[in-house]
Amino acid sequence: MLTYDKIRKNPAIQTYIQTGNEVLGAIGYTEHGFAHAAKTAETAAHILLSLGFDERTAELAKIAGYLHDIGNMVNRENHALTGATIAFTLLQSMGMEPTEIAKIVSAIGNHDESAGKNVTPIAAALILADKSDVRRSRVRWVQDVATLEFIEDIHDRVNYAAKTSSLLLDAEGKEITLSVEIDTSVCPVMDYFEIFLQRMVMSRRAAEYLGLSFRLVINGTVLL
Repeated sequence: MLTYDKIRKNPAIQTYIQTGNEVLGAIGYTEHGFAHAAKTAETAAHILLSLGFDERTAELAKIAGYLHDIGNMVNRENHALTGATIAFTLLQSMGMEPTEIAKIVSAIGNHDESAGKNVTPIAAALILADKSDVRRSRVRWVQDVATLEFIEDIHDRVNYAAKTSSLLLDAEGKEITLSVEIDTSVCPVMDYFEIFLQRMVMSRRAAEYLGLSFRLVINGTVLL
């Protein structure tokens, strides 16, 4: 049986994730490497386990989370679809059962807000895990923290402004909360909405698919 640990240790997968991160770095995007892959994987699995899903389903969500951005090595555009195709080939060559490949590939192919849908619990958990990873350490071009004038891209400003973020699941209360602490001297809260509104709407729908209410809390204030 193919496991998350085997996926993480696979040399080809390591190369493809690293290359995808380098491709995005070349065009100025935030970190999409091993740190984001692992965080997404762990969070997706935690969501499903907390909601009572079985261990294997959570393991498949973990694998989907780790592989979800592998398509970035081809191009940022349509990376969910190319990533799903790449994952299909990799998992098939590693001997995974077709029924499990299908679950992982459909989740990867539906994780991006441009065209993604909540087609399975694994896909919904992946969406929530991916969209909640907002943190300062994802910004690459940190050179002059004193002025912040170097952060021209609004995506970088929002991520750099996020001092802390956490996704809190209350399974009993049927509620999941993304709590973000933003340094408003770096960017106003409105910038967060400008960049991430579509992602938050997608997260809300993913939560609803899993039978949860979604809340967004910024600097202690409930906004969604």
